[in-house]
Amino acid sequence: MDSRIVGILGGGQLGRMLVEAAHRLNLQTVILDAPKSPAKQINALHAHIDGSFSDPKAILKLAKECDVLTVEIEHVDTRVLEELEAASTVEVHPSWKTIRTIQDKYVQKSHLASSGVATAESLSVESNTSAHLEDIGRRFGYPYMLKSRTLGYDGRGNYVVAGPESISDALEALKDRPLYAEKWASFSKELAVMVVRRMDGMCISYPAVETVHEENVCKLVYAPARVSGAIQEKARKLAEKAVGSLWGAGVFGAEIFLLENGELLINEIAPRPHNSGHYTIEACPTSQYEAHLRAILDLPLHAHSTSLATPSTHAIMLNLLGPSYDTVAYKALEVKGATTHLYGKREAKRGRKMGHKLSIRFNRLLMQQTQTR
Repeated sequence: MDSRIVGILGGGQLGRMLVEAAHRLNLQTVILDAPKSPAKQINALHAHIDGSFSDPKAILKLAKECDVLTVEIEHVDTRVLEELEAASTVEVHPSWKTIRTIQDKYVQKSHLASSGVATAESLSVESNTSAHLEDIGRRFGYPYMLKSRTLGYDGRGNYVVAGPESISDALEALKDRPLYAEKWASFSKELAVMVVRRMDGMCISYPAVETVHEENVCKLVYAPARVSGAIQEKARKLAEKAVGSLWGAGVFGAEIFLLENGELLINEIAPRPHNSGHYTIEACPTSQYEAHLRAILDLPLHAHSTSLATPSTHAIMLNLLGPSYDTVAYKALEVKGATTHLYGKREAKRGRKMGHKLSIRFNRLLMQQTQTR
């Protein structure tokens, strides 16, 4: 279908599912990650690069093996991506500029706010001192969120500052890393929207889904979200506006807070396929992974590709987490209409995403019954 080779920075479960989608389109992929990473396990090419996706030398080596470079994780070296894009050595999608903007969550928030995208008010922490955090508390009130600007995920690098008495514990927990503070968002639900950004900047989105978290890790995803049609549409438009303000092609995951007053705020953006979009593999005509490949290669993608398969389609996704994921995975085989995906990870650490189970039904009542099993 297309002779161009896609290089992927990162070989985790998202990379694995990108490779699966590429196989269906007869597209060749080359992975940069550790040996026997999940993506490499299902693609036996000798061209794969063993190394770190944040190592500039390894990235340059991968660039020599591909025509288009993309990411399945944002914690990469953007300086070398900038050099590659400037030299037109290889196409980079999404753009290094997008990845760099998103890597620093305070820069990301500032960019969204300056683009007119609704998001929680944020302040840079200029000094990691009790006095400065008390000043922020007087401005924002309590509680407020104290967050690491970089390398945070699944709640890691976040601390709820409940009051002045918790400031010292917050500073101890987050140490000397660059921080920012975020005004508390009192939300009733957490939503997510997967957005496809084409080469020409046009954005199309999948339905808004509802995510349910335990211990800061996503446990369940309901597709579509259990909200009104008006909120569904509003969430999609907000996500498309946020992604439209960025650069380059690909799939983006927009995490959204539904506030108790009905307003919506962007929490953060991921410049890649997202955990909350796994349901698209079985529930939509085109998965987020195939859509990502089509976008970065500028292949046709019909607007209806991102709809649910039928108007009555409902899906629920359960993340299979370590250490006891295998027991749940075995039980999932007994559920009618359920599909199980395991990622090939070796060490089942507590809270680590080892796989997921997806159940599809054709009305919400049956889906609610499935949840209880």
